[in-house]
Amino acid sequence: MNFDVFNGDADGICALVQLRLAEPRVATRVSGVKRDIALLERVEATAGDSVTVLDVSLDKNRTALLTLLTRGVSVFYVDHHQASDVPSHQGFSAIIDTDADVCTSLLIDRLLQHRFSAWAITGAFGDNLHPAALKLAQNLGLNAGQTEQLKQLGVCINYNAYGASIDDLHIHPVELYQELATFTTPFDFLAAKPALYRRLLDGYHNDMALAWHVESLYRDEQVAIFMLPDQAWARRVAGVWSNELANRHPERAHAVLSRHPAGGHVVSVRAPLSSKSGADEVCSRFPGGGGRKAAAGINQLADESVAAFIDAMADFYRR
Repeated sequence: MNFDVFNGDADGICALVQLRLAEPRVATRVSGVKRDIALLERVEATAGDSVTVLDVSLDKNRTALLTLLTRGVSVFYVDHHQASDVPSHQGFSAIIDTDADVCTSLLIDRLLQHRFSAWAITGAFGDNLHPAALKLAQNLGLNAGQTEQLKQLGVCINYNAYGASIDDLHIHPVELYQELATFTTPFDFLAAKPALYRRLLDGYHNDMALAWHVESLYRDEQVAIFMLPDQAWARRVAGVWSNELANRHPERAHAVLSRHPAGGHVVSVRAPLSSKSGADEVCSRFPGGGGRKAAAGINQLADESVAAFIDAMADFYRR
């Protein structure tokens, strides 16, 4: 039996689309909202089964991964998040690259020798890696209009992943993957499924319009921190708005807090695009925190820790 485990954001989805276009496989697919990353715990694989894991933190899934390997399950792992100690096991193979300018879609693009690069570009744009996406688009010979189409699609796919639960999303990530996976290029998808794309695009624009009215909780020359209201639109827009804040103010670090249904806050952090460092270090200081150098988060920051988080952000980026 085969399992495909992937982050529900643009990078995870576009990475799997590429891989399964190249290597079609009947599989049980496991995904969830952006912050739902302990996905390997859901995989009920046994000896002889195969598991592919894309764009999911190894550190956050280490125990479940080792359990699967001990059972005799083979695991192929591709990711760009922190990985403090990559296991060495005969049933385990991995491509782990934590460079700030790399995402999982780009790693799969390299592995497949650029067979489906338009999907990699879409995933990179969704992960806010604009320079890398633009370079690959240029290599592919795309014009400005085509490149903009892939950028907007990547942002919309990424936007769909954010929420406290699946109920906050417009479409389940597994269903969205299935909608995309039958098309060799994103352009084919856009031509064939305009209603689905419009649904995501309209939702994105409506939610972003509300976000721009939110006042900062803290701001100085190096850092800006925002707290969104306890509403579904705010939970959906937290990640993509964080990206847009970073794009508009590349010299500044940003954090966006949205309310967690169980209490506390979900936190999205973006390092300054001018340096692309420190987001993972700041978030890792708090329970449930981690991610990448350029973009990281905290799954549930306690109310009483908000002040400490603001101090941590300000202190780190004041260096």
